[in-house]
Amino acid sequence: MTEFTDIDYAIEGGVARITIDRPSKLNSFTPHTVRELTAAFDQAGADQKVGVIVLTGTGERAFCAGGDVSTENEENYLAGADSFDNLVKNLYRSIRDCLKPTIARINGYAIGGGHHMAYVCDLSIAAEHAILGQNGPRVASPAEGWIVSHLCSVVGMKRAKEIWLLCRRYSAAQALDWGLVNAVVPMAELDDEVAKWADELLALSPTVLKLIKKSFDDSWAAQREQQDRFSLLNQVNPGFFASGEQVEGSTAFLEKRRPDFTPWR
Repeated sequence: MTEFTDIDYAIEGGVARITIDRPSKLNSFTPHTVRELTAAFDQAGADQKVGVIVLTGTGERAFCAGGDVSTENEENYLAGADSFDNLVKNLYRSIRDCLKPTIARINGYAIGGGHHMAYVCDLSIAAEHAILGQNGPRVASPAEGWIVSHLCSVVGMKRAKEIWLLCRRYSAAQALDWGLVNAVVPMAELDDEVAKWADELLALSPTVLKLIKKSFDDSWAAQREQQDRFSLLNQVNPGFFASGEQVEGSTAFLEKRRPDFTPWR
């Protein structure tokens, strides 16, 4: 079994539990974290002992606060096959392509890339105190392609655009009302609720579950494949990182101030 440093990986009763273990950073991820998450999903997907995969974060503050903005820059974001951009896309592709049911156990903040992971998982179960939302435009962190547009298939076009364009925060109750999550329970009941859903899945035909997952995925595969062929960022703004816009976004976030994006409009 692969040894991990940024995540915990455990199997019990047919359930593989993947836990992002960076609580001091609200379980935000670096390129190294993303590589480990991808390896864990690939490992669980290939393991005959695993019937369900649960993704979560350490503690009660955060499921995942997205990408660690201190690690985002031009050098690691767009540079080749091992860029941050491609690593993240590969992770979501692994979550999607894994034909075993995936459950997001949302134990706190699910923001930015953490929110991506929550809605890419097949099912999402949230604690009552969980907060969900996007962060990209607020901190000038690029996000593009099917990772963005897939949210339309979850909550519809108007809701998806609101979530992405305005970077608002949504309570677990609001997320349930919109269909962003499947269930909301008190934090003390979260593990029991996740176990209940996992047990129901484990009692079902694994082959039929795979067929159902594949059927859903194939319904929007053509759009995803088209978007994967090119970088939308390079079309919209090929000089994005050199322009200083991303620096202003990440610096303002770290300094806890409102960014001034006026020069880049």
